[in-house]
Amino acid sequence: MKRKILIVDDELSVRKSLEEWFLEDGFAVETAEDGTAALRKMDVGPFDIAVIDLKMPGMDGITLQKRVREIDPNAAIIILTAYASVQTAVEALKLGAFDYVTKPVDPDELSSTIRNALRQRELTEENVHLKEKVTELGQTGPIVGTSPEMLRVLELIRTVAETDSTVVIRGESGTGKELIARAIHAQSRRRFFPIVAVNAGSIPETLLESELFGHEKGAFTGAQYRRKGKLELAAGGTLFLDEIGDVSPKMQVDLLRVLETKRFTRLGGNQEVTSDFRLVCATNKNLEQLVADGVFREDLYYRVNVFTIRVPPMRERREDILPLARHFVDKYARAMGKPALPITPEAEAVLLGYRWPGNVRELENAIERAMVVGKGPAIGEADLPVHVGDHDRGPNGISLAAVEKEHIERVLRETEGNVTHSARLLGIDRATLYNKIKRYGIRR
Repeated sequence: MKRKILIVDDELSVRKSLEEWFLEDGFAVETAEDGTAALRKMDVGPFDIAVIDLKMPGMDGITLQKRVREIDPNAAIIILTAYASVQTAVEALKLGAFDYVTKPVDPDELSSTIRNALRQRELTEENVHLKEKVTELGQTGPIVGTSPEMLRVLELIRTVAETDSTVVIRGESGTGKELIARAIHAQSRRRFFPIVAVNAGSIPETLLESELFGHEKGAFTGAQYRRKGKLELAAGGTLFLDEIGDVSPKMQVDLLRVLETKRFTRLGGNQEVTSDFRLVCATNKNLEQLVADGVFREDLYYRVNVFTIRVPPMRERREDILPLARHFVDKYARAMGKPALPITPEAEAVLLGYRWPGNVRELENAIERAMVVGKGPAIGEADLPVHVGDHDRGPNGISLAAVEKEHIERVLRETEGNVTHSARLLGIDRATLYNKIKRYGIRR
């Protein structure tokens, strides 16, 4: 598509000569003899470039420039001015004009200025596109859950994401703490920079120091080149430090200093490195108890424990079990190129009756296995792992029918007996819910 240029000048000879010149250069050109005519042209459609004469009868170039920018902030404006009006042209630059060209106009000079303006516009458009792409790529997986506990977590994420405060995410293993950390980063102003994850619990102390701070060549045996640490790589973005409760006392001292100064030195080096990062950490341990036991430094505890998000275990958000199960069915159906199979009512009862000590991670693994071994038209009891529970009894010997009845009663209470809303939360249709209400003798 041709780039569009609007030429505004009260001199017919100037308009005609510039129009012919830029038509030959392959532009789509419109002309206007004054500011009013130019604004009428702008109402019809946007222009990439507006070349505006500074001195015109009626509406002058400065006023027209302001009006054009109100209509289309992305249009690049080039001012035409006589030698005596250079100071006024400089004023136009301050108001957002791209550049100015003095009269009499040299077509080659004006062409060069227009090419530069278009190049800048294209770079701006590309930058916007890249930011949109980064935002799209940076999107985390969906946080599935409509339980009151998870709705509170989502609200806390929205609240803290807009700040630079340090966050501690607490929860049992497998509850999705890293997913929460990535959601915080994706909704923050740092989302165009990386989120760098480090699991302090899985790295020996001797390696964790190098992993975080980096090292210089020759810092230790095997260090054959300089290596940036995670702290440096997270500059501008977020450092996600998982299992912070497992950090050694020595590393706690070093980490506290970095958090307070945002400065550190690579192993074997002398030069201080600065890194502006945000810390989001996670733990499945009781930090308060670790402080009381003298295992975790009290000053570091107060430094990191600015904002806390507790991720509930599956046993506290049982109404999310079936929506999560269906989410994982869809996920692995796409990955395996299979249809997204429905889950039989019997298998749903098994899922609801199990306590899920491994939380969301264990549920995902169970559904992945079911998608691998399942041969029927639906995921049945036999497709689920044996340890999920026998097919007759739930936790503590309670029948699975009793578990399902209790779950339905709870959802109905929360929706104040609204069958349509309850069926949607349970992931079943209204007819199925009515049948279960009748079967279990549930009073609404």
